[in-house]
Amino acid sequence: MNNAEIITIGDEILIGQTIDTNSAWMGTELNLIGISVNRITSISDRREEIKNALSEAIDRAEIVLITGGLGPTSDDITKDTLAEFFGAAMVMNPAVLEEISARLRKRNLQMNENNRRQALVPDNCTVLMNRTGTAPGMMFVHNEKIIVSMPGVPYEMKHIMTEHVLPLLSRKFTGKVIMHKNIMTYGTFEAKLAEMLVTFERDLPENIRLAYLPAMGVIKLRLTATGNSNASVSEAIAQQVRKLYKIIPGIIYGEDEVMLEEATGILLAERSLTLSTAESCTGGRIASLITSVPGSSAWFRGSVVAYDNRVKTALLGVRPETLRLYGAVSAETAGEMARGIRRVMETDYSVAVTGIAGPSGGTPEKPVGTVWIAIDSAQGLITEKHTFADDRLVNIARSSYTALNMLRKQILST
Repeated sequence: MNNAEIITIGDEILIGQTIDTNSAWMGTELNLIGISVNRITSISDRREEIKNALSEAIDRAEIVLITGGLGPTSDDITKDTLAEFFGAAMVMNPAVLEEISARLRKRNLQMNENNRRQALVPDNCTVLMNRTGTAPGMMFVHNEKIIVSMPGVPYEMKHIMTEHVLPLLSRKFTGKVIMHKNIMTYGTFEAKLAEMLVTFERDLPENIRLAYLPAMGVIKLRLTATGNSNASVSEAIAQQVRKLYKIIPGIIYGEDEVMLEEATGILLAERSLTLSTAESCTGGRIASLITSVPGSSAWFRGSVVAYDNRVKTALLGVRPETLRLYGAVSAETAGEMARGIRRVMETDYSVAVTGIAGPSGGTPEKPVGTVWIAIDSAQGLITEKHTFADDRLVNIARSSYTALNMLRKQILST
């Protein structure tokens, strides 16, 4: 098995301010393509430390992966140190500069000298474009050894690894093609999903592996396949994806990296439907998720954050006797909120959420994490009770995503 070493750069890792999750992820991915990680080294942001660690790693390993120290500030010295180590001059890369410019324009930000400096790269490296950030990856070949430097931001590192590094290493060291396919799910917990897929996992071909990647209720099922050609690997993955759709059709909402708010927005747009929201415990989080999707103005009319009961009664038409008899956190209140916002906004669908986010406010009958969600439409009113966690931020996030998933399923059912 070919061998690799990982070097993570950053004082924040050494003092415990940041946990190094990058190395664990890279080790898993490398192992999948037959490359073992023999050593992981964490070092400070100092030139001599970087040079010494790199020199030692090159002596021991065929592949050296470096993360960290590629930002726009003066303490990010990895790039300059690598140029010095490999005897390179720094040159402006036009493609990287345009990528940075485009990202800044999209955010209505002005280019400054720090941003421009990120487009400077050693003249003897191969640039690995970063579509998720402003710091490119860089690959060097030294005495037939491969050295790759990447940003320390996890999602940027993963992008460069997935798009550039893993395919290259797979071809060079194993002669294999590697492909990933993500199936996005929502509506169950990881242990239950694994139970549902026991037979599926058992029957997977030897060249395909399944990973569970959960985050706030969304569980990404990642299929990784290796083979001798793009066509054969692509077809092998497609066969397994078709099986998944037969086994768990009710909880798959999309593929690749699509989020629930995007998948729901696509459904609304395709059907020319409109949406409004009334939020209590989520405080506008659902509306924020919806409006993060480009083009959402075509289907989203607006939202009322009815945090106080007076807002529920005055703006949404929730009856005072409903609040008195059932309380703000109830099916009845959620239902009246949904009907009220749909009437006010004149939309095809409405979503309402009311609950106890915590950490205080719970009772034995309604503990922290109790949430009622209602969806109203021409098909009628549906309400669901959910009990999430005792953590406020978790409850807000899970309530928001669960509400979107309920809406998505309700649209699909009509």
